[in-house]
Amino acid sequence: MTNQIYPCLWFDNQAKAAADFYCSVFKNSKITHDTPMVVNFELNGKKFMGLNGGPQFKLNEAVSFVVECETQEEIDHYWNKLTEGGIEQPCGWLKDKFGVSWQIVPAILGKLMSDPEKAPRVVEAFMKMKKFDIKKLINA
Repeated sequence: MTNQIYPCLWFDNQAKAAADFYCSVFKNSKITHDTPMVVNFELNGKKFMGLNGGPQFKLNEAVSFVVECETQEEIDHYWNKLTEGGIEQPCGWLKDKFGVSWQIVPAILGKLMSDPEKAPRVVEAFMKMKKFDIKKLINA
């Protein structure tokens, strides 16, 4: 396929360590190319590039990666792995040890939010959470 679109993550000499870490967290992942400047890798078949660009730019929450999870076990897995050395944030958001922002969300959230009666209770419930709890959202 031509004209593929994929993210390039700017790191300060941590691109290889970050790629190794992410490949250990996500199944079906691998490093596809590694040079001192650039590391290309795939997470669940999606292409990424890590760039050892130096300290000029820092990652922030303006861009985040959403991981949609079918089960609480998946949420727990990704949350626990990605928060190692990172920062838990409200409403399913976290920042990993490399500064990359992630949203670990239940796949059912869209359905729950589309119910006009239930949506306000769901919002009230998840505003009190850091890591999402699917049962609490369903029971809201």
